[in-house]
Amino acid sequence: MTVRNGPRPDTVRPGPDRIVRLPGVYRPQEDTHLLCAALASLTLPRGSRVLDYCTGSGAVAVAAARRGADRVVAVDVSVRAAVSAWTNARLRRLPIEVRRGGLDVARRCGPYDVVLANPPYVPVGAGDSARRSGCWDAGPDGRGVVGPLCREARALLRPGGVLLIVHSEVTDPERTLAELRANGVRAGRVRRALIPFGPVMRSRAAALTAHGLIAAGQAWEEVVVIRGDRPAG
Repeated sequence: MTVRNGPRPDTVRPGPDRIVRLPGVYRPQEDTHLLCAALASLTLPRGSRVLDYCTGSGAVAVAAARRGADRVVAVDVSVRAAVSAWTNARLRRLPIEVRRGGLDVARRCGPYDVVLANPPYVPVGAGDSARRSGCWDAGPDGRGVVGPLCREARALLRPGGVLLIVHSEVTDPERTLAELRANGVRAGRVRRALIPFGPVMRSRAAALTAHGLIAAGQAWEEVVVIRGDRPAG
């Protein structure tokens, strides 16, 4: 995969080395690190296959490959994200296969021992004039990507497989737990962090308050990692 006449990539430092990120691709930040910390608690089986869904820059896919996954499939609908993830994988010579697409592409490459996801999860309404981006916008309730992933989780996982998904309290973690359980996946919270609002959440604060998703004057959010387990039997 090559970039022709594309914008110059930005870089961030989420860990000991630098991650290439084309403009418009999600910047690895606190939720990325929280998901990677949850991944670090897993013991990957020999020959394991891992999906990094909504891969963005590929930072989580890189972490999975370095944890010893035999094959990592990194999937994103964004061309720029796919290019960024491909570049980061090649720079490190890691076994990461980058695919552009959504759940249909992820299903075709599965099933997986581990599914990792940091999907867009910020609610955005029709009258919301704040800056928008596919990196974080996820429909009126923030579940435009989270919901379908919950419904497909069991099909994506091998028996005994594990899902780790990170999102904000404004996206209703209880609903995520309920949807996973309703689809035959055991689920619970495994990580949480209180994070000050960044520019996007600050720009949406008034709308989130009006919809009862945060308290008036709230300037932080709880971000959680939810683990789902497909029973081995």
